[in-house]
Amino acid sequence: MSVNEQVLNYPIPNDAALDPPAEWARLRGECPVAHVKLPSGDGARLITRYEDVKAVLADPRFTRRLTAPDAARLSADGGGVFNSDVAQIIPDGGEGHQHWRRLVGRWFTAKRMAALRPAMAQIADDLIDDMVKRGAPADLKASLGFPLPVYVICDMLGVPAEDRDRFSYWSDTFLNLTRYTKEEIDAAQAEFFQYMSDHVEARRAQPGEDLLSELLAAGGPEQGGLSDLQVLVTGMGLLVAGHETTANMIGKMVAMLLAERSRWERLLDEPALIRTTVEESLRMDANSGFGLPRYLPVESEVGGEVLPKGTTVICSMAAANRDESAFEHAGEMDLTRSPNPHLAFGSGAHSCLGQSLARTELQVVLEVLLRRLPSLELAVPVTELERVEGLAVGGLRTLPVRW
Repeated sequence: MSVNEQVLNYPIPNDAALDPPAEWARLRGECPVAHVKLPSGDGARLITRYEDVKAVLADPRFTRRLTAPDAARLSADGGGVFNSDVAQIIPDGGEGHQHWRRLVGRWFTAKRMAALRPAMAQIADDLIDDMVKRGAPADLKASLGFPLPVYVICDMLGVPAEDRDRFSYWSDTFLNLTRYTKEEIDAAQAEFFQYMSDHVEARRAQPGEDLLSELLAAGGPEQGGLSDLQVLVTGMGLLVAGHETTANMIGKMVAMLLAERSRWERLLDEPALIRTTVEESLRMDANSGFGLPRYLPVESEVGGEVLPKGTTVICSMAAANRDESAFEHAGEMDLTRSPNPHLAFGSGAHSCLGQSLARTELQVVLEVLLRRLPSLELAVPVTELERVEGLAVGGLRTLPVRW
């Protein structure tokens, strides 16, 4: 059977922690708009070429209306981050979405990120102190990768530090497509919703120097601001998006650099390469998770193929980032690669709002690790690193290191 007639199970199984599945190259070459079967059993089309993924993400005809009656369900019970009611409260397109992005985006300017750097570096230093105190080997993901983005986003939202562990659990239930039952997901979402609702009320009564206070101060919809419900959902969304993705990326980036120790040594010699190294790590991430689903309410064409109305497509940015037609020596990690127009943060009107925050966190973590633990190395062979299963966002289960 040719690859064009085959229906692949999606996500494509892959045992290697850091390398892409062999199918990606084959699909890009022979079947750039492939038929796949999702965990729910529903069918969708998988897009793997750079130009096609970029075109779909920029095309307003490909919507985020994943609750449409004929849209593919991503997981068996139809739950998860892409299908939750909460995802419907923020306008997902048009002027409403752009307005929301403008209001929230003020918090993610380069100037504001630069101002956050010293506090981020201090958090990283403190976490590394604790890790060193406990001794090697250590799990870098649990010790540094996971807590750092949670602490940073909690600070930005004005959330008390002692509540951070609850956030980790709530976020995990949102992003997990297989690990939790529908009852567990519903219960966690209800708790999370109630917590944020109380937190927004507290911020209204006593504003602070945080994002939610600022959004409330902008007034309601009649004043050009957001409704209370939209402020609440924005807080939930940023917390989920801002912590799990970056937490996992810290682990994967460090793993890639330590997997070939010469990369780490090069950064020790040339710390000026930290910025381009972060971008290349994002491009090379072969384990970025589910990809971005889009729903097509009208007939449209992609990659030379006409897709009927009602098609659900999955854009694999990670596969697109390995496309030789877009990146020279795409399969090689080049710490000096520039420009690097990877699609790790998506593209177009829905590109990741928090990408400047993620980039800043990744750069700061790398700066602090290189300074504090120059002798850092993997404590297990690369072949023993394990992927996290079931998450909408890909990551490593643990990252054992010593120094």
